[in-house]
Amino acid sequence: MKYLIRKGGRFLYNGLLLLFSAICIFPIIWIVYSSVKTKEDFMMDIVSLPARIQFKNYYSAFIEGRLYMNFISSAFNTAITVIFVLLFAFTIGYALARYQFKGRNFIYTLFLVGMLTPIYALIVPLFIQLKTLKMDNQFYTLLIPYIAIRLPLSMFLFESFIRSVPLELEEAAYMDGATVWCTMRKIIFPICKPVMSTALILAFLDTWNEFPFALVLVTDDKFRTVPVGLTSFYGQYTTDYTILMAALVLSALPVIILYIFFNKKIIQGMTAGAVKG
Repeated sequence: MKYLIRKGGRFLYNGLLLLFSAICIFPIIWIVYSSVKTKEDFMMDIVSLPARIQFKNYYSAFIEGRLYMNFISSAFNTAITVIFVLLFAFTIGYALARYQFKGRNFIYTLFLVGMLTPIYALIVPLFIQLKTLKMDNQFYTLLIPYIAIRLPLSMFLFESFIRSVPLELEEAAYMDGATVWCTMRKIIFPICKPVMSTALILAFLDTWNEFPFALVLVTDDKFRTVPVGLTSFYGQYTTDYTILMAALVLSALPVIILYIFFNKKIIQGMTAGAVKG
């Protein structure tokens, strides 16, 4: 009897998980197959499969809808942000993990406050500041808040991980004549690959999907990012939803590809350094 109850409970549990998974996955599948439907097919029945597959919507969204310009802007901002975040986070994290110096606690607290501050409360003062300095609507405008916002979390990830690395590795390198820079570059940096992957993925996802700062700080079309560019596919009185679906698929494609290949790295990097060996 207990065996039947246990089996029934397991079956019910797995059934609920499958149902929940289907509810989460179906909207993604629906957007994908809706993006290859004609406008007439979509208006006739928004749920049914396409009567015939056509990829004109992707051309209309990417070329005619000028989504390619938004892709260029997002790719530029994301690449520069990720590079500088990784560089600064590793350097600062190493310094805080390995050295005791005057002002260390202040710097540590400053990054902690930066991570806990509601970032969207900074939009208006940042806009006023950039406007006053005539730094708004430039190709580098979004890089300033993006790097500053993504840096604290990445720095704490590196600092926690480097603190768990045995100090004897660096002492052995120093005895062999290695400099601090050489030790950082050839010993510590390669060891930090798990947490580096995590910081890279999180910075990429946050920057690529960021909307409020890109909407407020940049108004020039050539500097608008993908999330802001998607709003141009909504008409005042009517919207071609098949083209909008195609644009959504294109905008999500880089994130999906990155997550498929590196999703395990997120957990590895988050737990790395949590327990000292």
